[in-house]
Amino acid sequence: MKKYFIILLSLFCTQAFGQANVLPAKEQSKLVVIKNATIHVGNGQVINNGVIIVNKGKIEKIGTNLAIPVDDVQVIDATGKHVYPGIILPTSKTGLLETGSIRASNDVREIGDLNPNVRSIVAYNSDSKVINTLRSNGILFANVVPQGSLLAGTSSVVQLDAWSYQEAAYLTDGGMHLYFPSLMARPSFRGGGGRGGPNAGGPAPDPVKDGLETLEKVKTFFSEAKAYLANPTKTETNLKFEATKKLFAKKQKLYAHADTERQILAAIDFVKEFGFDLVIVGGSESYKVTDLLKKYNVAVILAQAHRLPTMKDDDVDQPYKTAAALHKAGVLYTLTDEDDHNRGRNVIFNAGTTAAYGLNKEEALQAITLNAAKVLGIADKTGSLEVGKDANIVISSGDLLDMRTSNVTEAFIQGRKIDLDNKQKQLNDRYVEKYELKKAF
Repeated sequence: MKKYFIILLSLFCTQAFGQANVLPAKEQSKLVVIKNATIHVGNGQVINNGVIIVNKGKIEKIGTNLAIPVDDVQVIDATGKHVYPGIILPTSKTGLLETGSIRASNDVREIGDLNPNVRSIVAYNSDSKVINTLRSNGILFANVVPQGSLLAGTSSVVQLDAWSYQEAAYLTDGGMHLYFPSLMARPSFRGGGGRGGPNAGGPAPDPVKDGLETLEKVKTFFSEAKAYLANPTKTETNLKFEATKKLFAKKQKLYAHADTERQILAAIDFVKEFGFDLVIVGGSESYKVTDLLKKYNVAVILAQAHRLPTMKDDDVDQPYKTAAALHKAGVLYTLTDEDDHNRGRNVIFNAGTTAAYGLNKEEALQAITLNAAKVLGIADKTGSLEVGKDANIVISSGDLLDMRTSNVTEAFIQGRKIDLDNKQKQLNDRYVEKYELKKAF
């Protein structure tokens, strides 16, 4: 029995302290120069044989034929390599969910339907082992999103190289998340010989009617919150109502998790009634209502390109070409990866797929860099490689959007060169050494 206990303890320690050698980088101490690079600015421009000069965490100069300082400078020769802005993951459970089957590592949702005062940032675990697998793919920022059955709380954007959530916070409480009911009737499989249940022998539930009633409940909550905030003589503090203050002041966005056309139209009603700054998350049928999205200045986060269509009569390649439809209509959009198996790592390759279905490569890159920054409200600091912005930079020996050639060799967050090691790389090195194999990384 004692022997088994020791084995289990050793396994736990391996999991708990794996990657303990991957530490946040120190502040930039000397000038950094990246030269001879193919620079993908993130706004559609490409600079061949370009130079980037980074000073005190900011991009000081960018262009061609720049004079390179010789004193106290770190020079990176990127000949034959590609330089990109740091990739942004606009929706993520990173830091909130480590292992789904282990309850203690799952802090992604709270009980109850109306939780506007829940803040994901305070639950963010900057020591998550998932973070390092994102960084080694070029993803340097993530919008950490709470989940829920209705109004789930606020998300915050984090940079993925920090000791604590306070250090990680890049934009705090930037958006409120509302998960829409389906508003769609599903086929009923109740029949003779079926199991009993709450509705057995009675009328079938109407998800459309129930969903609309649920949304009215949310609208009533917002109406009461608006009245509460407008009352200068209130004597009691309501934390849930107080949490909506930034939303009504348009200092915060409403992220409506809605896929179908019917859900999206219902979400736009919140703009009409309350004037919220709206972002659709999911948006698989957003291509059907591009005129309304454009009219009400609604942005879209397309949740997953690598999937099957939402409706059985949709084109089989519709998820791949929806981004191009939004781009053509002038709707601000970005892409995310919500596959629980990938944990966000494949957002870059989702963008690469859209480049084969109507977008060009630079437009696809912009979707996960500058567009994502605009949607999240951080475009003044990141999203493109421009003078004055934070030096959030990814260097790859191949095409970052192509899973066959993508190979991130260096990365910088706010001018700090970060460690790109992760658990997968360490395991690869372990067994390469054991079996004398060729390294895969």
